[in-house]
Amino acid sequence: MHIALTGTPGTGKTTIARLLPYRVIDINALVREGLNFGTDPKRGCLEADMDGLAERLVEMDSDQISILEGHFSHHFAQWSIVLRLAPRELESRLEERGYSPEKIRENLEAEALDVILVEAVEYCQRVDEIDTTGRTPQEVADLVAKIIEEKLQMPPGQVDWLEEFFG
Repeated sequence: MHIALTGTPGTGKTTIARLLPYRVIDINALVREGLNFGTDPKRGCLEADMDGLAERLVEMDSDQISILEGHFSHHFAQWSIVLRLAPRELESRLEERGYSPEKIRENLEAEALDVILVEAVEYCQRVDEIDTTGRTPQEVADLVAKIIEEKLQMPPGQVDWLEEFFG
């Protein structure tokens, strides 16, 4: 069974996935390793082969829980856990990573407008949402584990960054 750990870049997906006691499949690594159509000249990033990824993930599926980690992993799972982060903190993280001002703005707008959350709700049967703002990676990983163990539900709709971002 695949569970997506998704969210805007910089929300903590990779850090949290490393703390979980489950097999983790890094979607972006699969794209870098060849499941792509080359670099998108307009955006400067690899264009993922979504059909190829879907086929590969079917091959990798098993009865045990696997975490699909990546900002578009919700396209390949029936259950998604969406990590959210306040735009002011997200901006700092993306600046530290060396993102261009345009890319930072694009990601901040995506976070403020719930782009990944909305997509996850469209694609998945179940979606949980965690605000990672002010929480340690271990605290978030513990919440994710409780959700997966079905001891906790955190349905979408808990986070609203519009006023903070556009206010």
